[in-house]
Amino acid sequence: MSNTDEIEDSAAPLIEHLAELRTRLIHCVVAFLVGMVICFTVATPIFNFLTAPLCSVLSERGQDCGLIFISPQEGFFVAIKVSLLGGLILSFPYLAFQMWRFVAPGLYRSEKGAFLPFLIASPFMFLLGASFAFYVVTPLAYDFFLGFQQFGAEGEALADGQSAPLSVVFQGSAQEYLNLTIKFIVAFGLCFQLPVLLTLMGKAGLVSAEGLGAVRKYAVVAILVLAALVTPPDVITQVILFVVVYGLYEVSIFLVARVEKKREAELRAQGYYDDEDEEDLVADPDDPTKPLG
Repeated sequence: MSNTDEIEDSAAPLIEHLAELRTRLIHCVVAFLVGMVICFTVATPIFNFLTAPLCSVLSERGQDCGLIFISPQEGFFVAIKVSLLGGLILSFPYLAFQMWRFVAPGLYRSEKGAFLPFLIASPFMFLLGASFAFYVVTPLAYDFFLGFQQFGAEGEALADGQSAPLSVVFQGSAQEYLNLTIKFIVAFGLCFQLPVLLTLMGKAGLVSAEGLGAVRKYAVVAILVLAALVTPPDVITQVILFVVVYGLYEVSIFLVARVEKKREAELRAQGYYDDEDEEDLVADPDDPTKPLG
C-alpha cells in the first residue's frame, strides 16, 4: 500500500468524526434556540420569579417591590437575557445527551461507567449551587446593599433651622438587578463543580488526595481571590462563597482519596499491586533492607 493510500485511510475516520461533530453541534444549537424561544414567550413570569429575593427584602423593610427601565431598549434586553439563561437551562439535558453520544463510542465500557456518573453529577451540582445562591446568598446580599438607604422628609425644617436629611431609597434598574442576580447564580453554580472536576481528575490520575492536601494553603489564597472577583464588594457574600468553596475543596480531597482506595483495591484484586514494592519505595536510604517508620 502506498503512502497516499495510508493517508487517505487515516483521513477518512477524521472526516467522519468531524461530520458527526457538526451534526451534534447543529442539534445542540437548534435545541438551545427552541429553549430560548420558549423562555422568551414566558420571560415576564421568569423575571418576576428572579425578583423574589429582592421583593422579600423590600417587603421586610415596608417598601414596594418595583424596578424601572432607564432606557427604551432595556426591557427588550432584559427579556433576551432571561431567554438566554432559561434556554440554556432548559436545553442542557439534551446538550449533555448529545455530548455523551459523541464521546461514548470512543470509550471502553469501563471508561463509560466511570464518565457517566460525572456527566450526571455536573448538572445536579450546578443546580444545587444556583439554588444556594438564589435562596440563601442573594437575599443576604441585597439586605446588605439596601441597608445603606436613607429615609427622611425632603425640605422639612428642623427646630434649629437645619433641613432634614433627604430620602435616598432604592429605585433599581431591571437590567442591573438581573445582571447581578445572574452573576450570583452562575458563580455559585460553577464553584459547585469543584468536587466533580477534581474527582474526575483523580479518577484519571491527574491529581491525588495527598497532593491536594499539600497545596491546601495555596488553595485558600486562590479561593479568597476568587471570592473577591466573582462577588460584589460586601464581606458577607465573600465569606459565604469562601466557606462554601473551601468546604467543597475538602470534600473533593475526601472523594479523591476514596477513588484512590478503590483503584488500589482493584489493582490488588488483579494482582498488579505488590506491598513489597511499596515497602521498597519507602526504604531507608542508608539501609535499603530496612523500611522507614
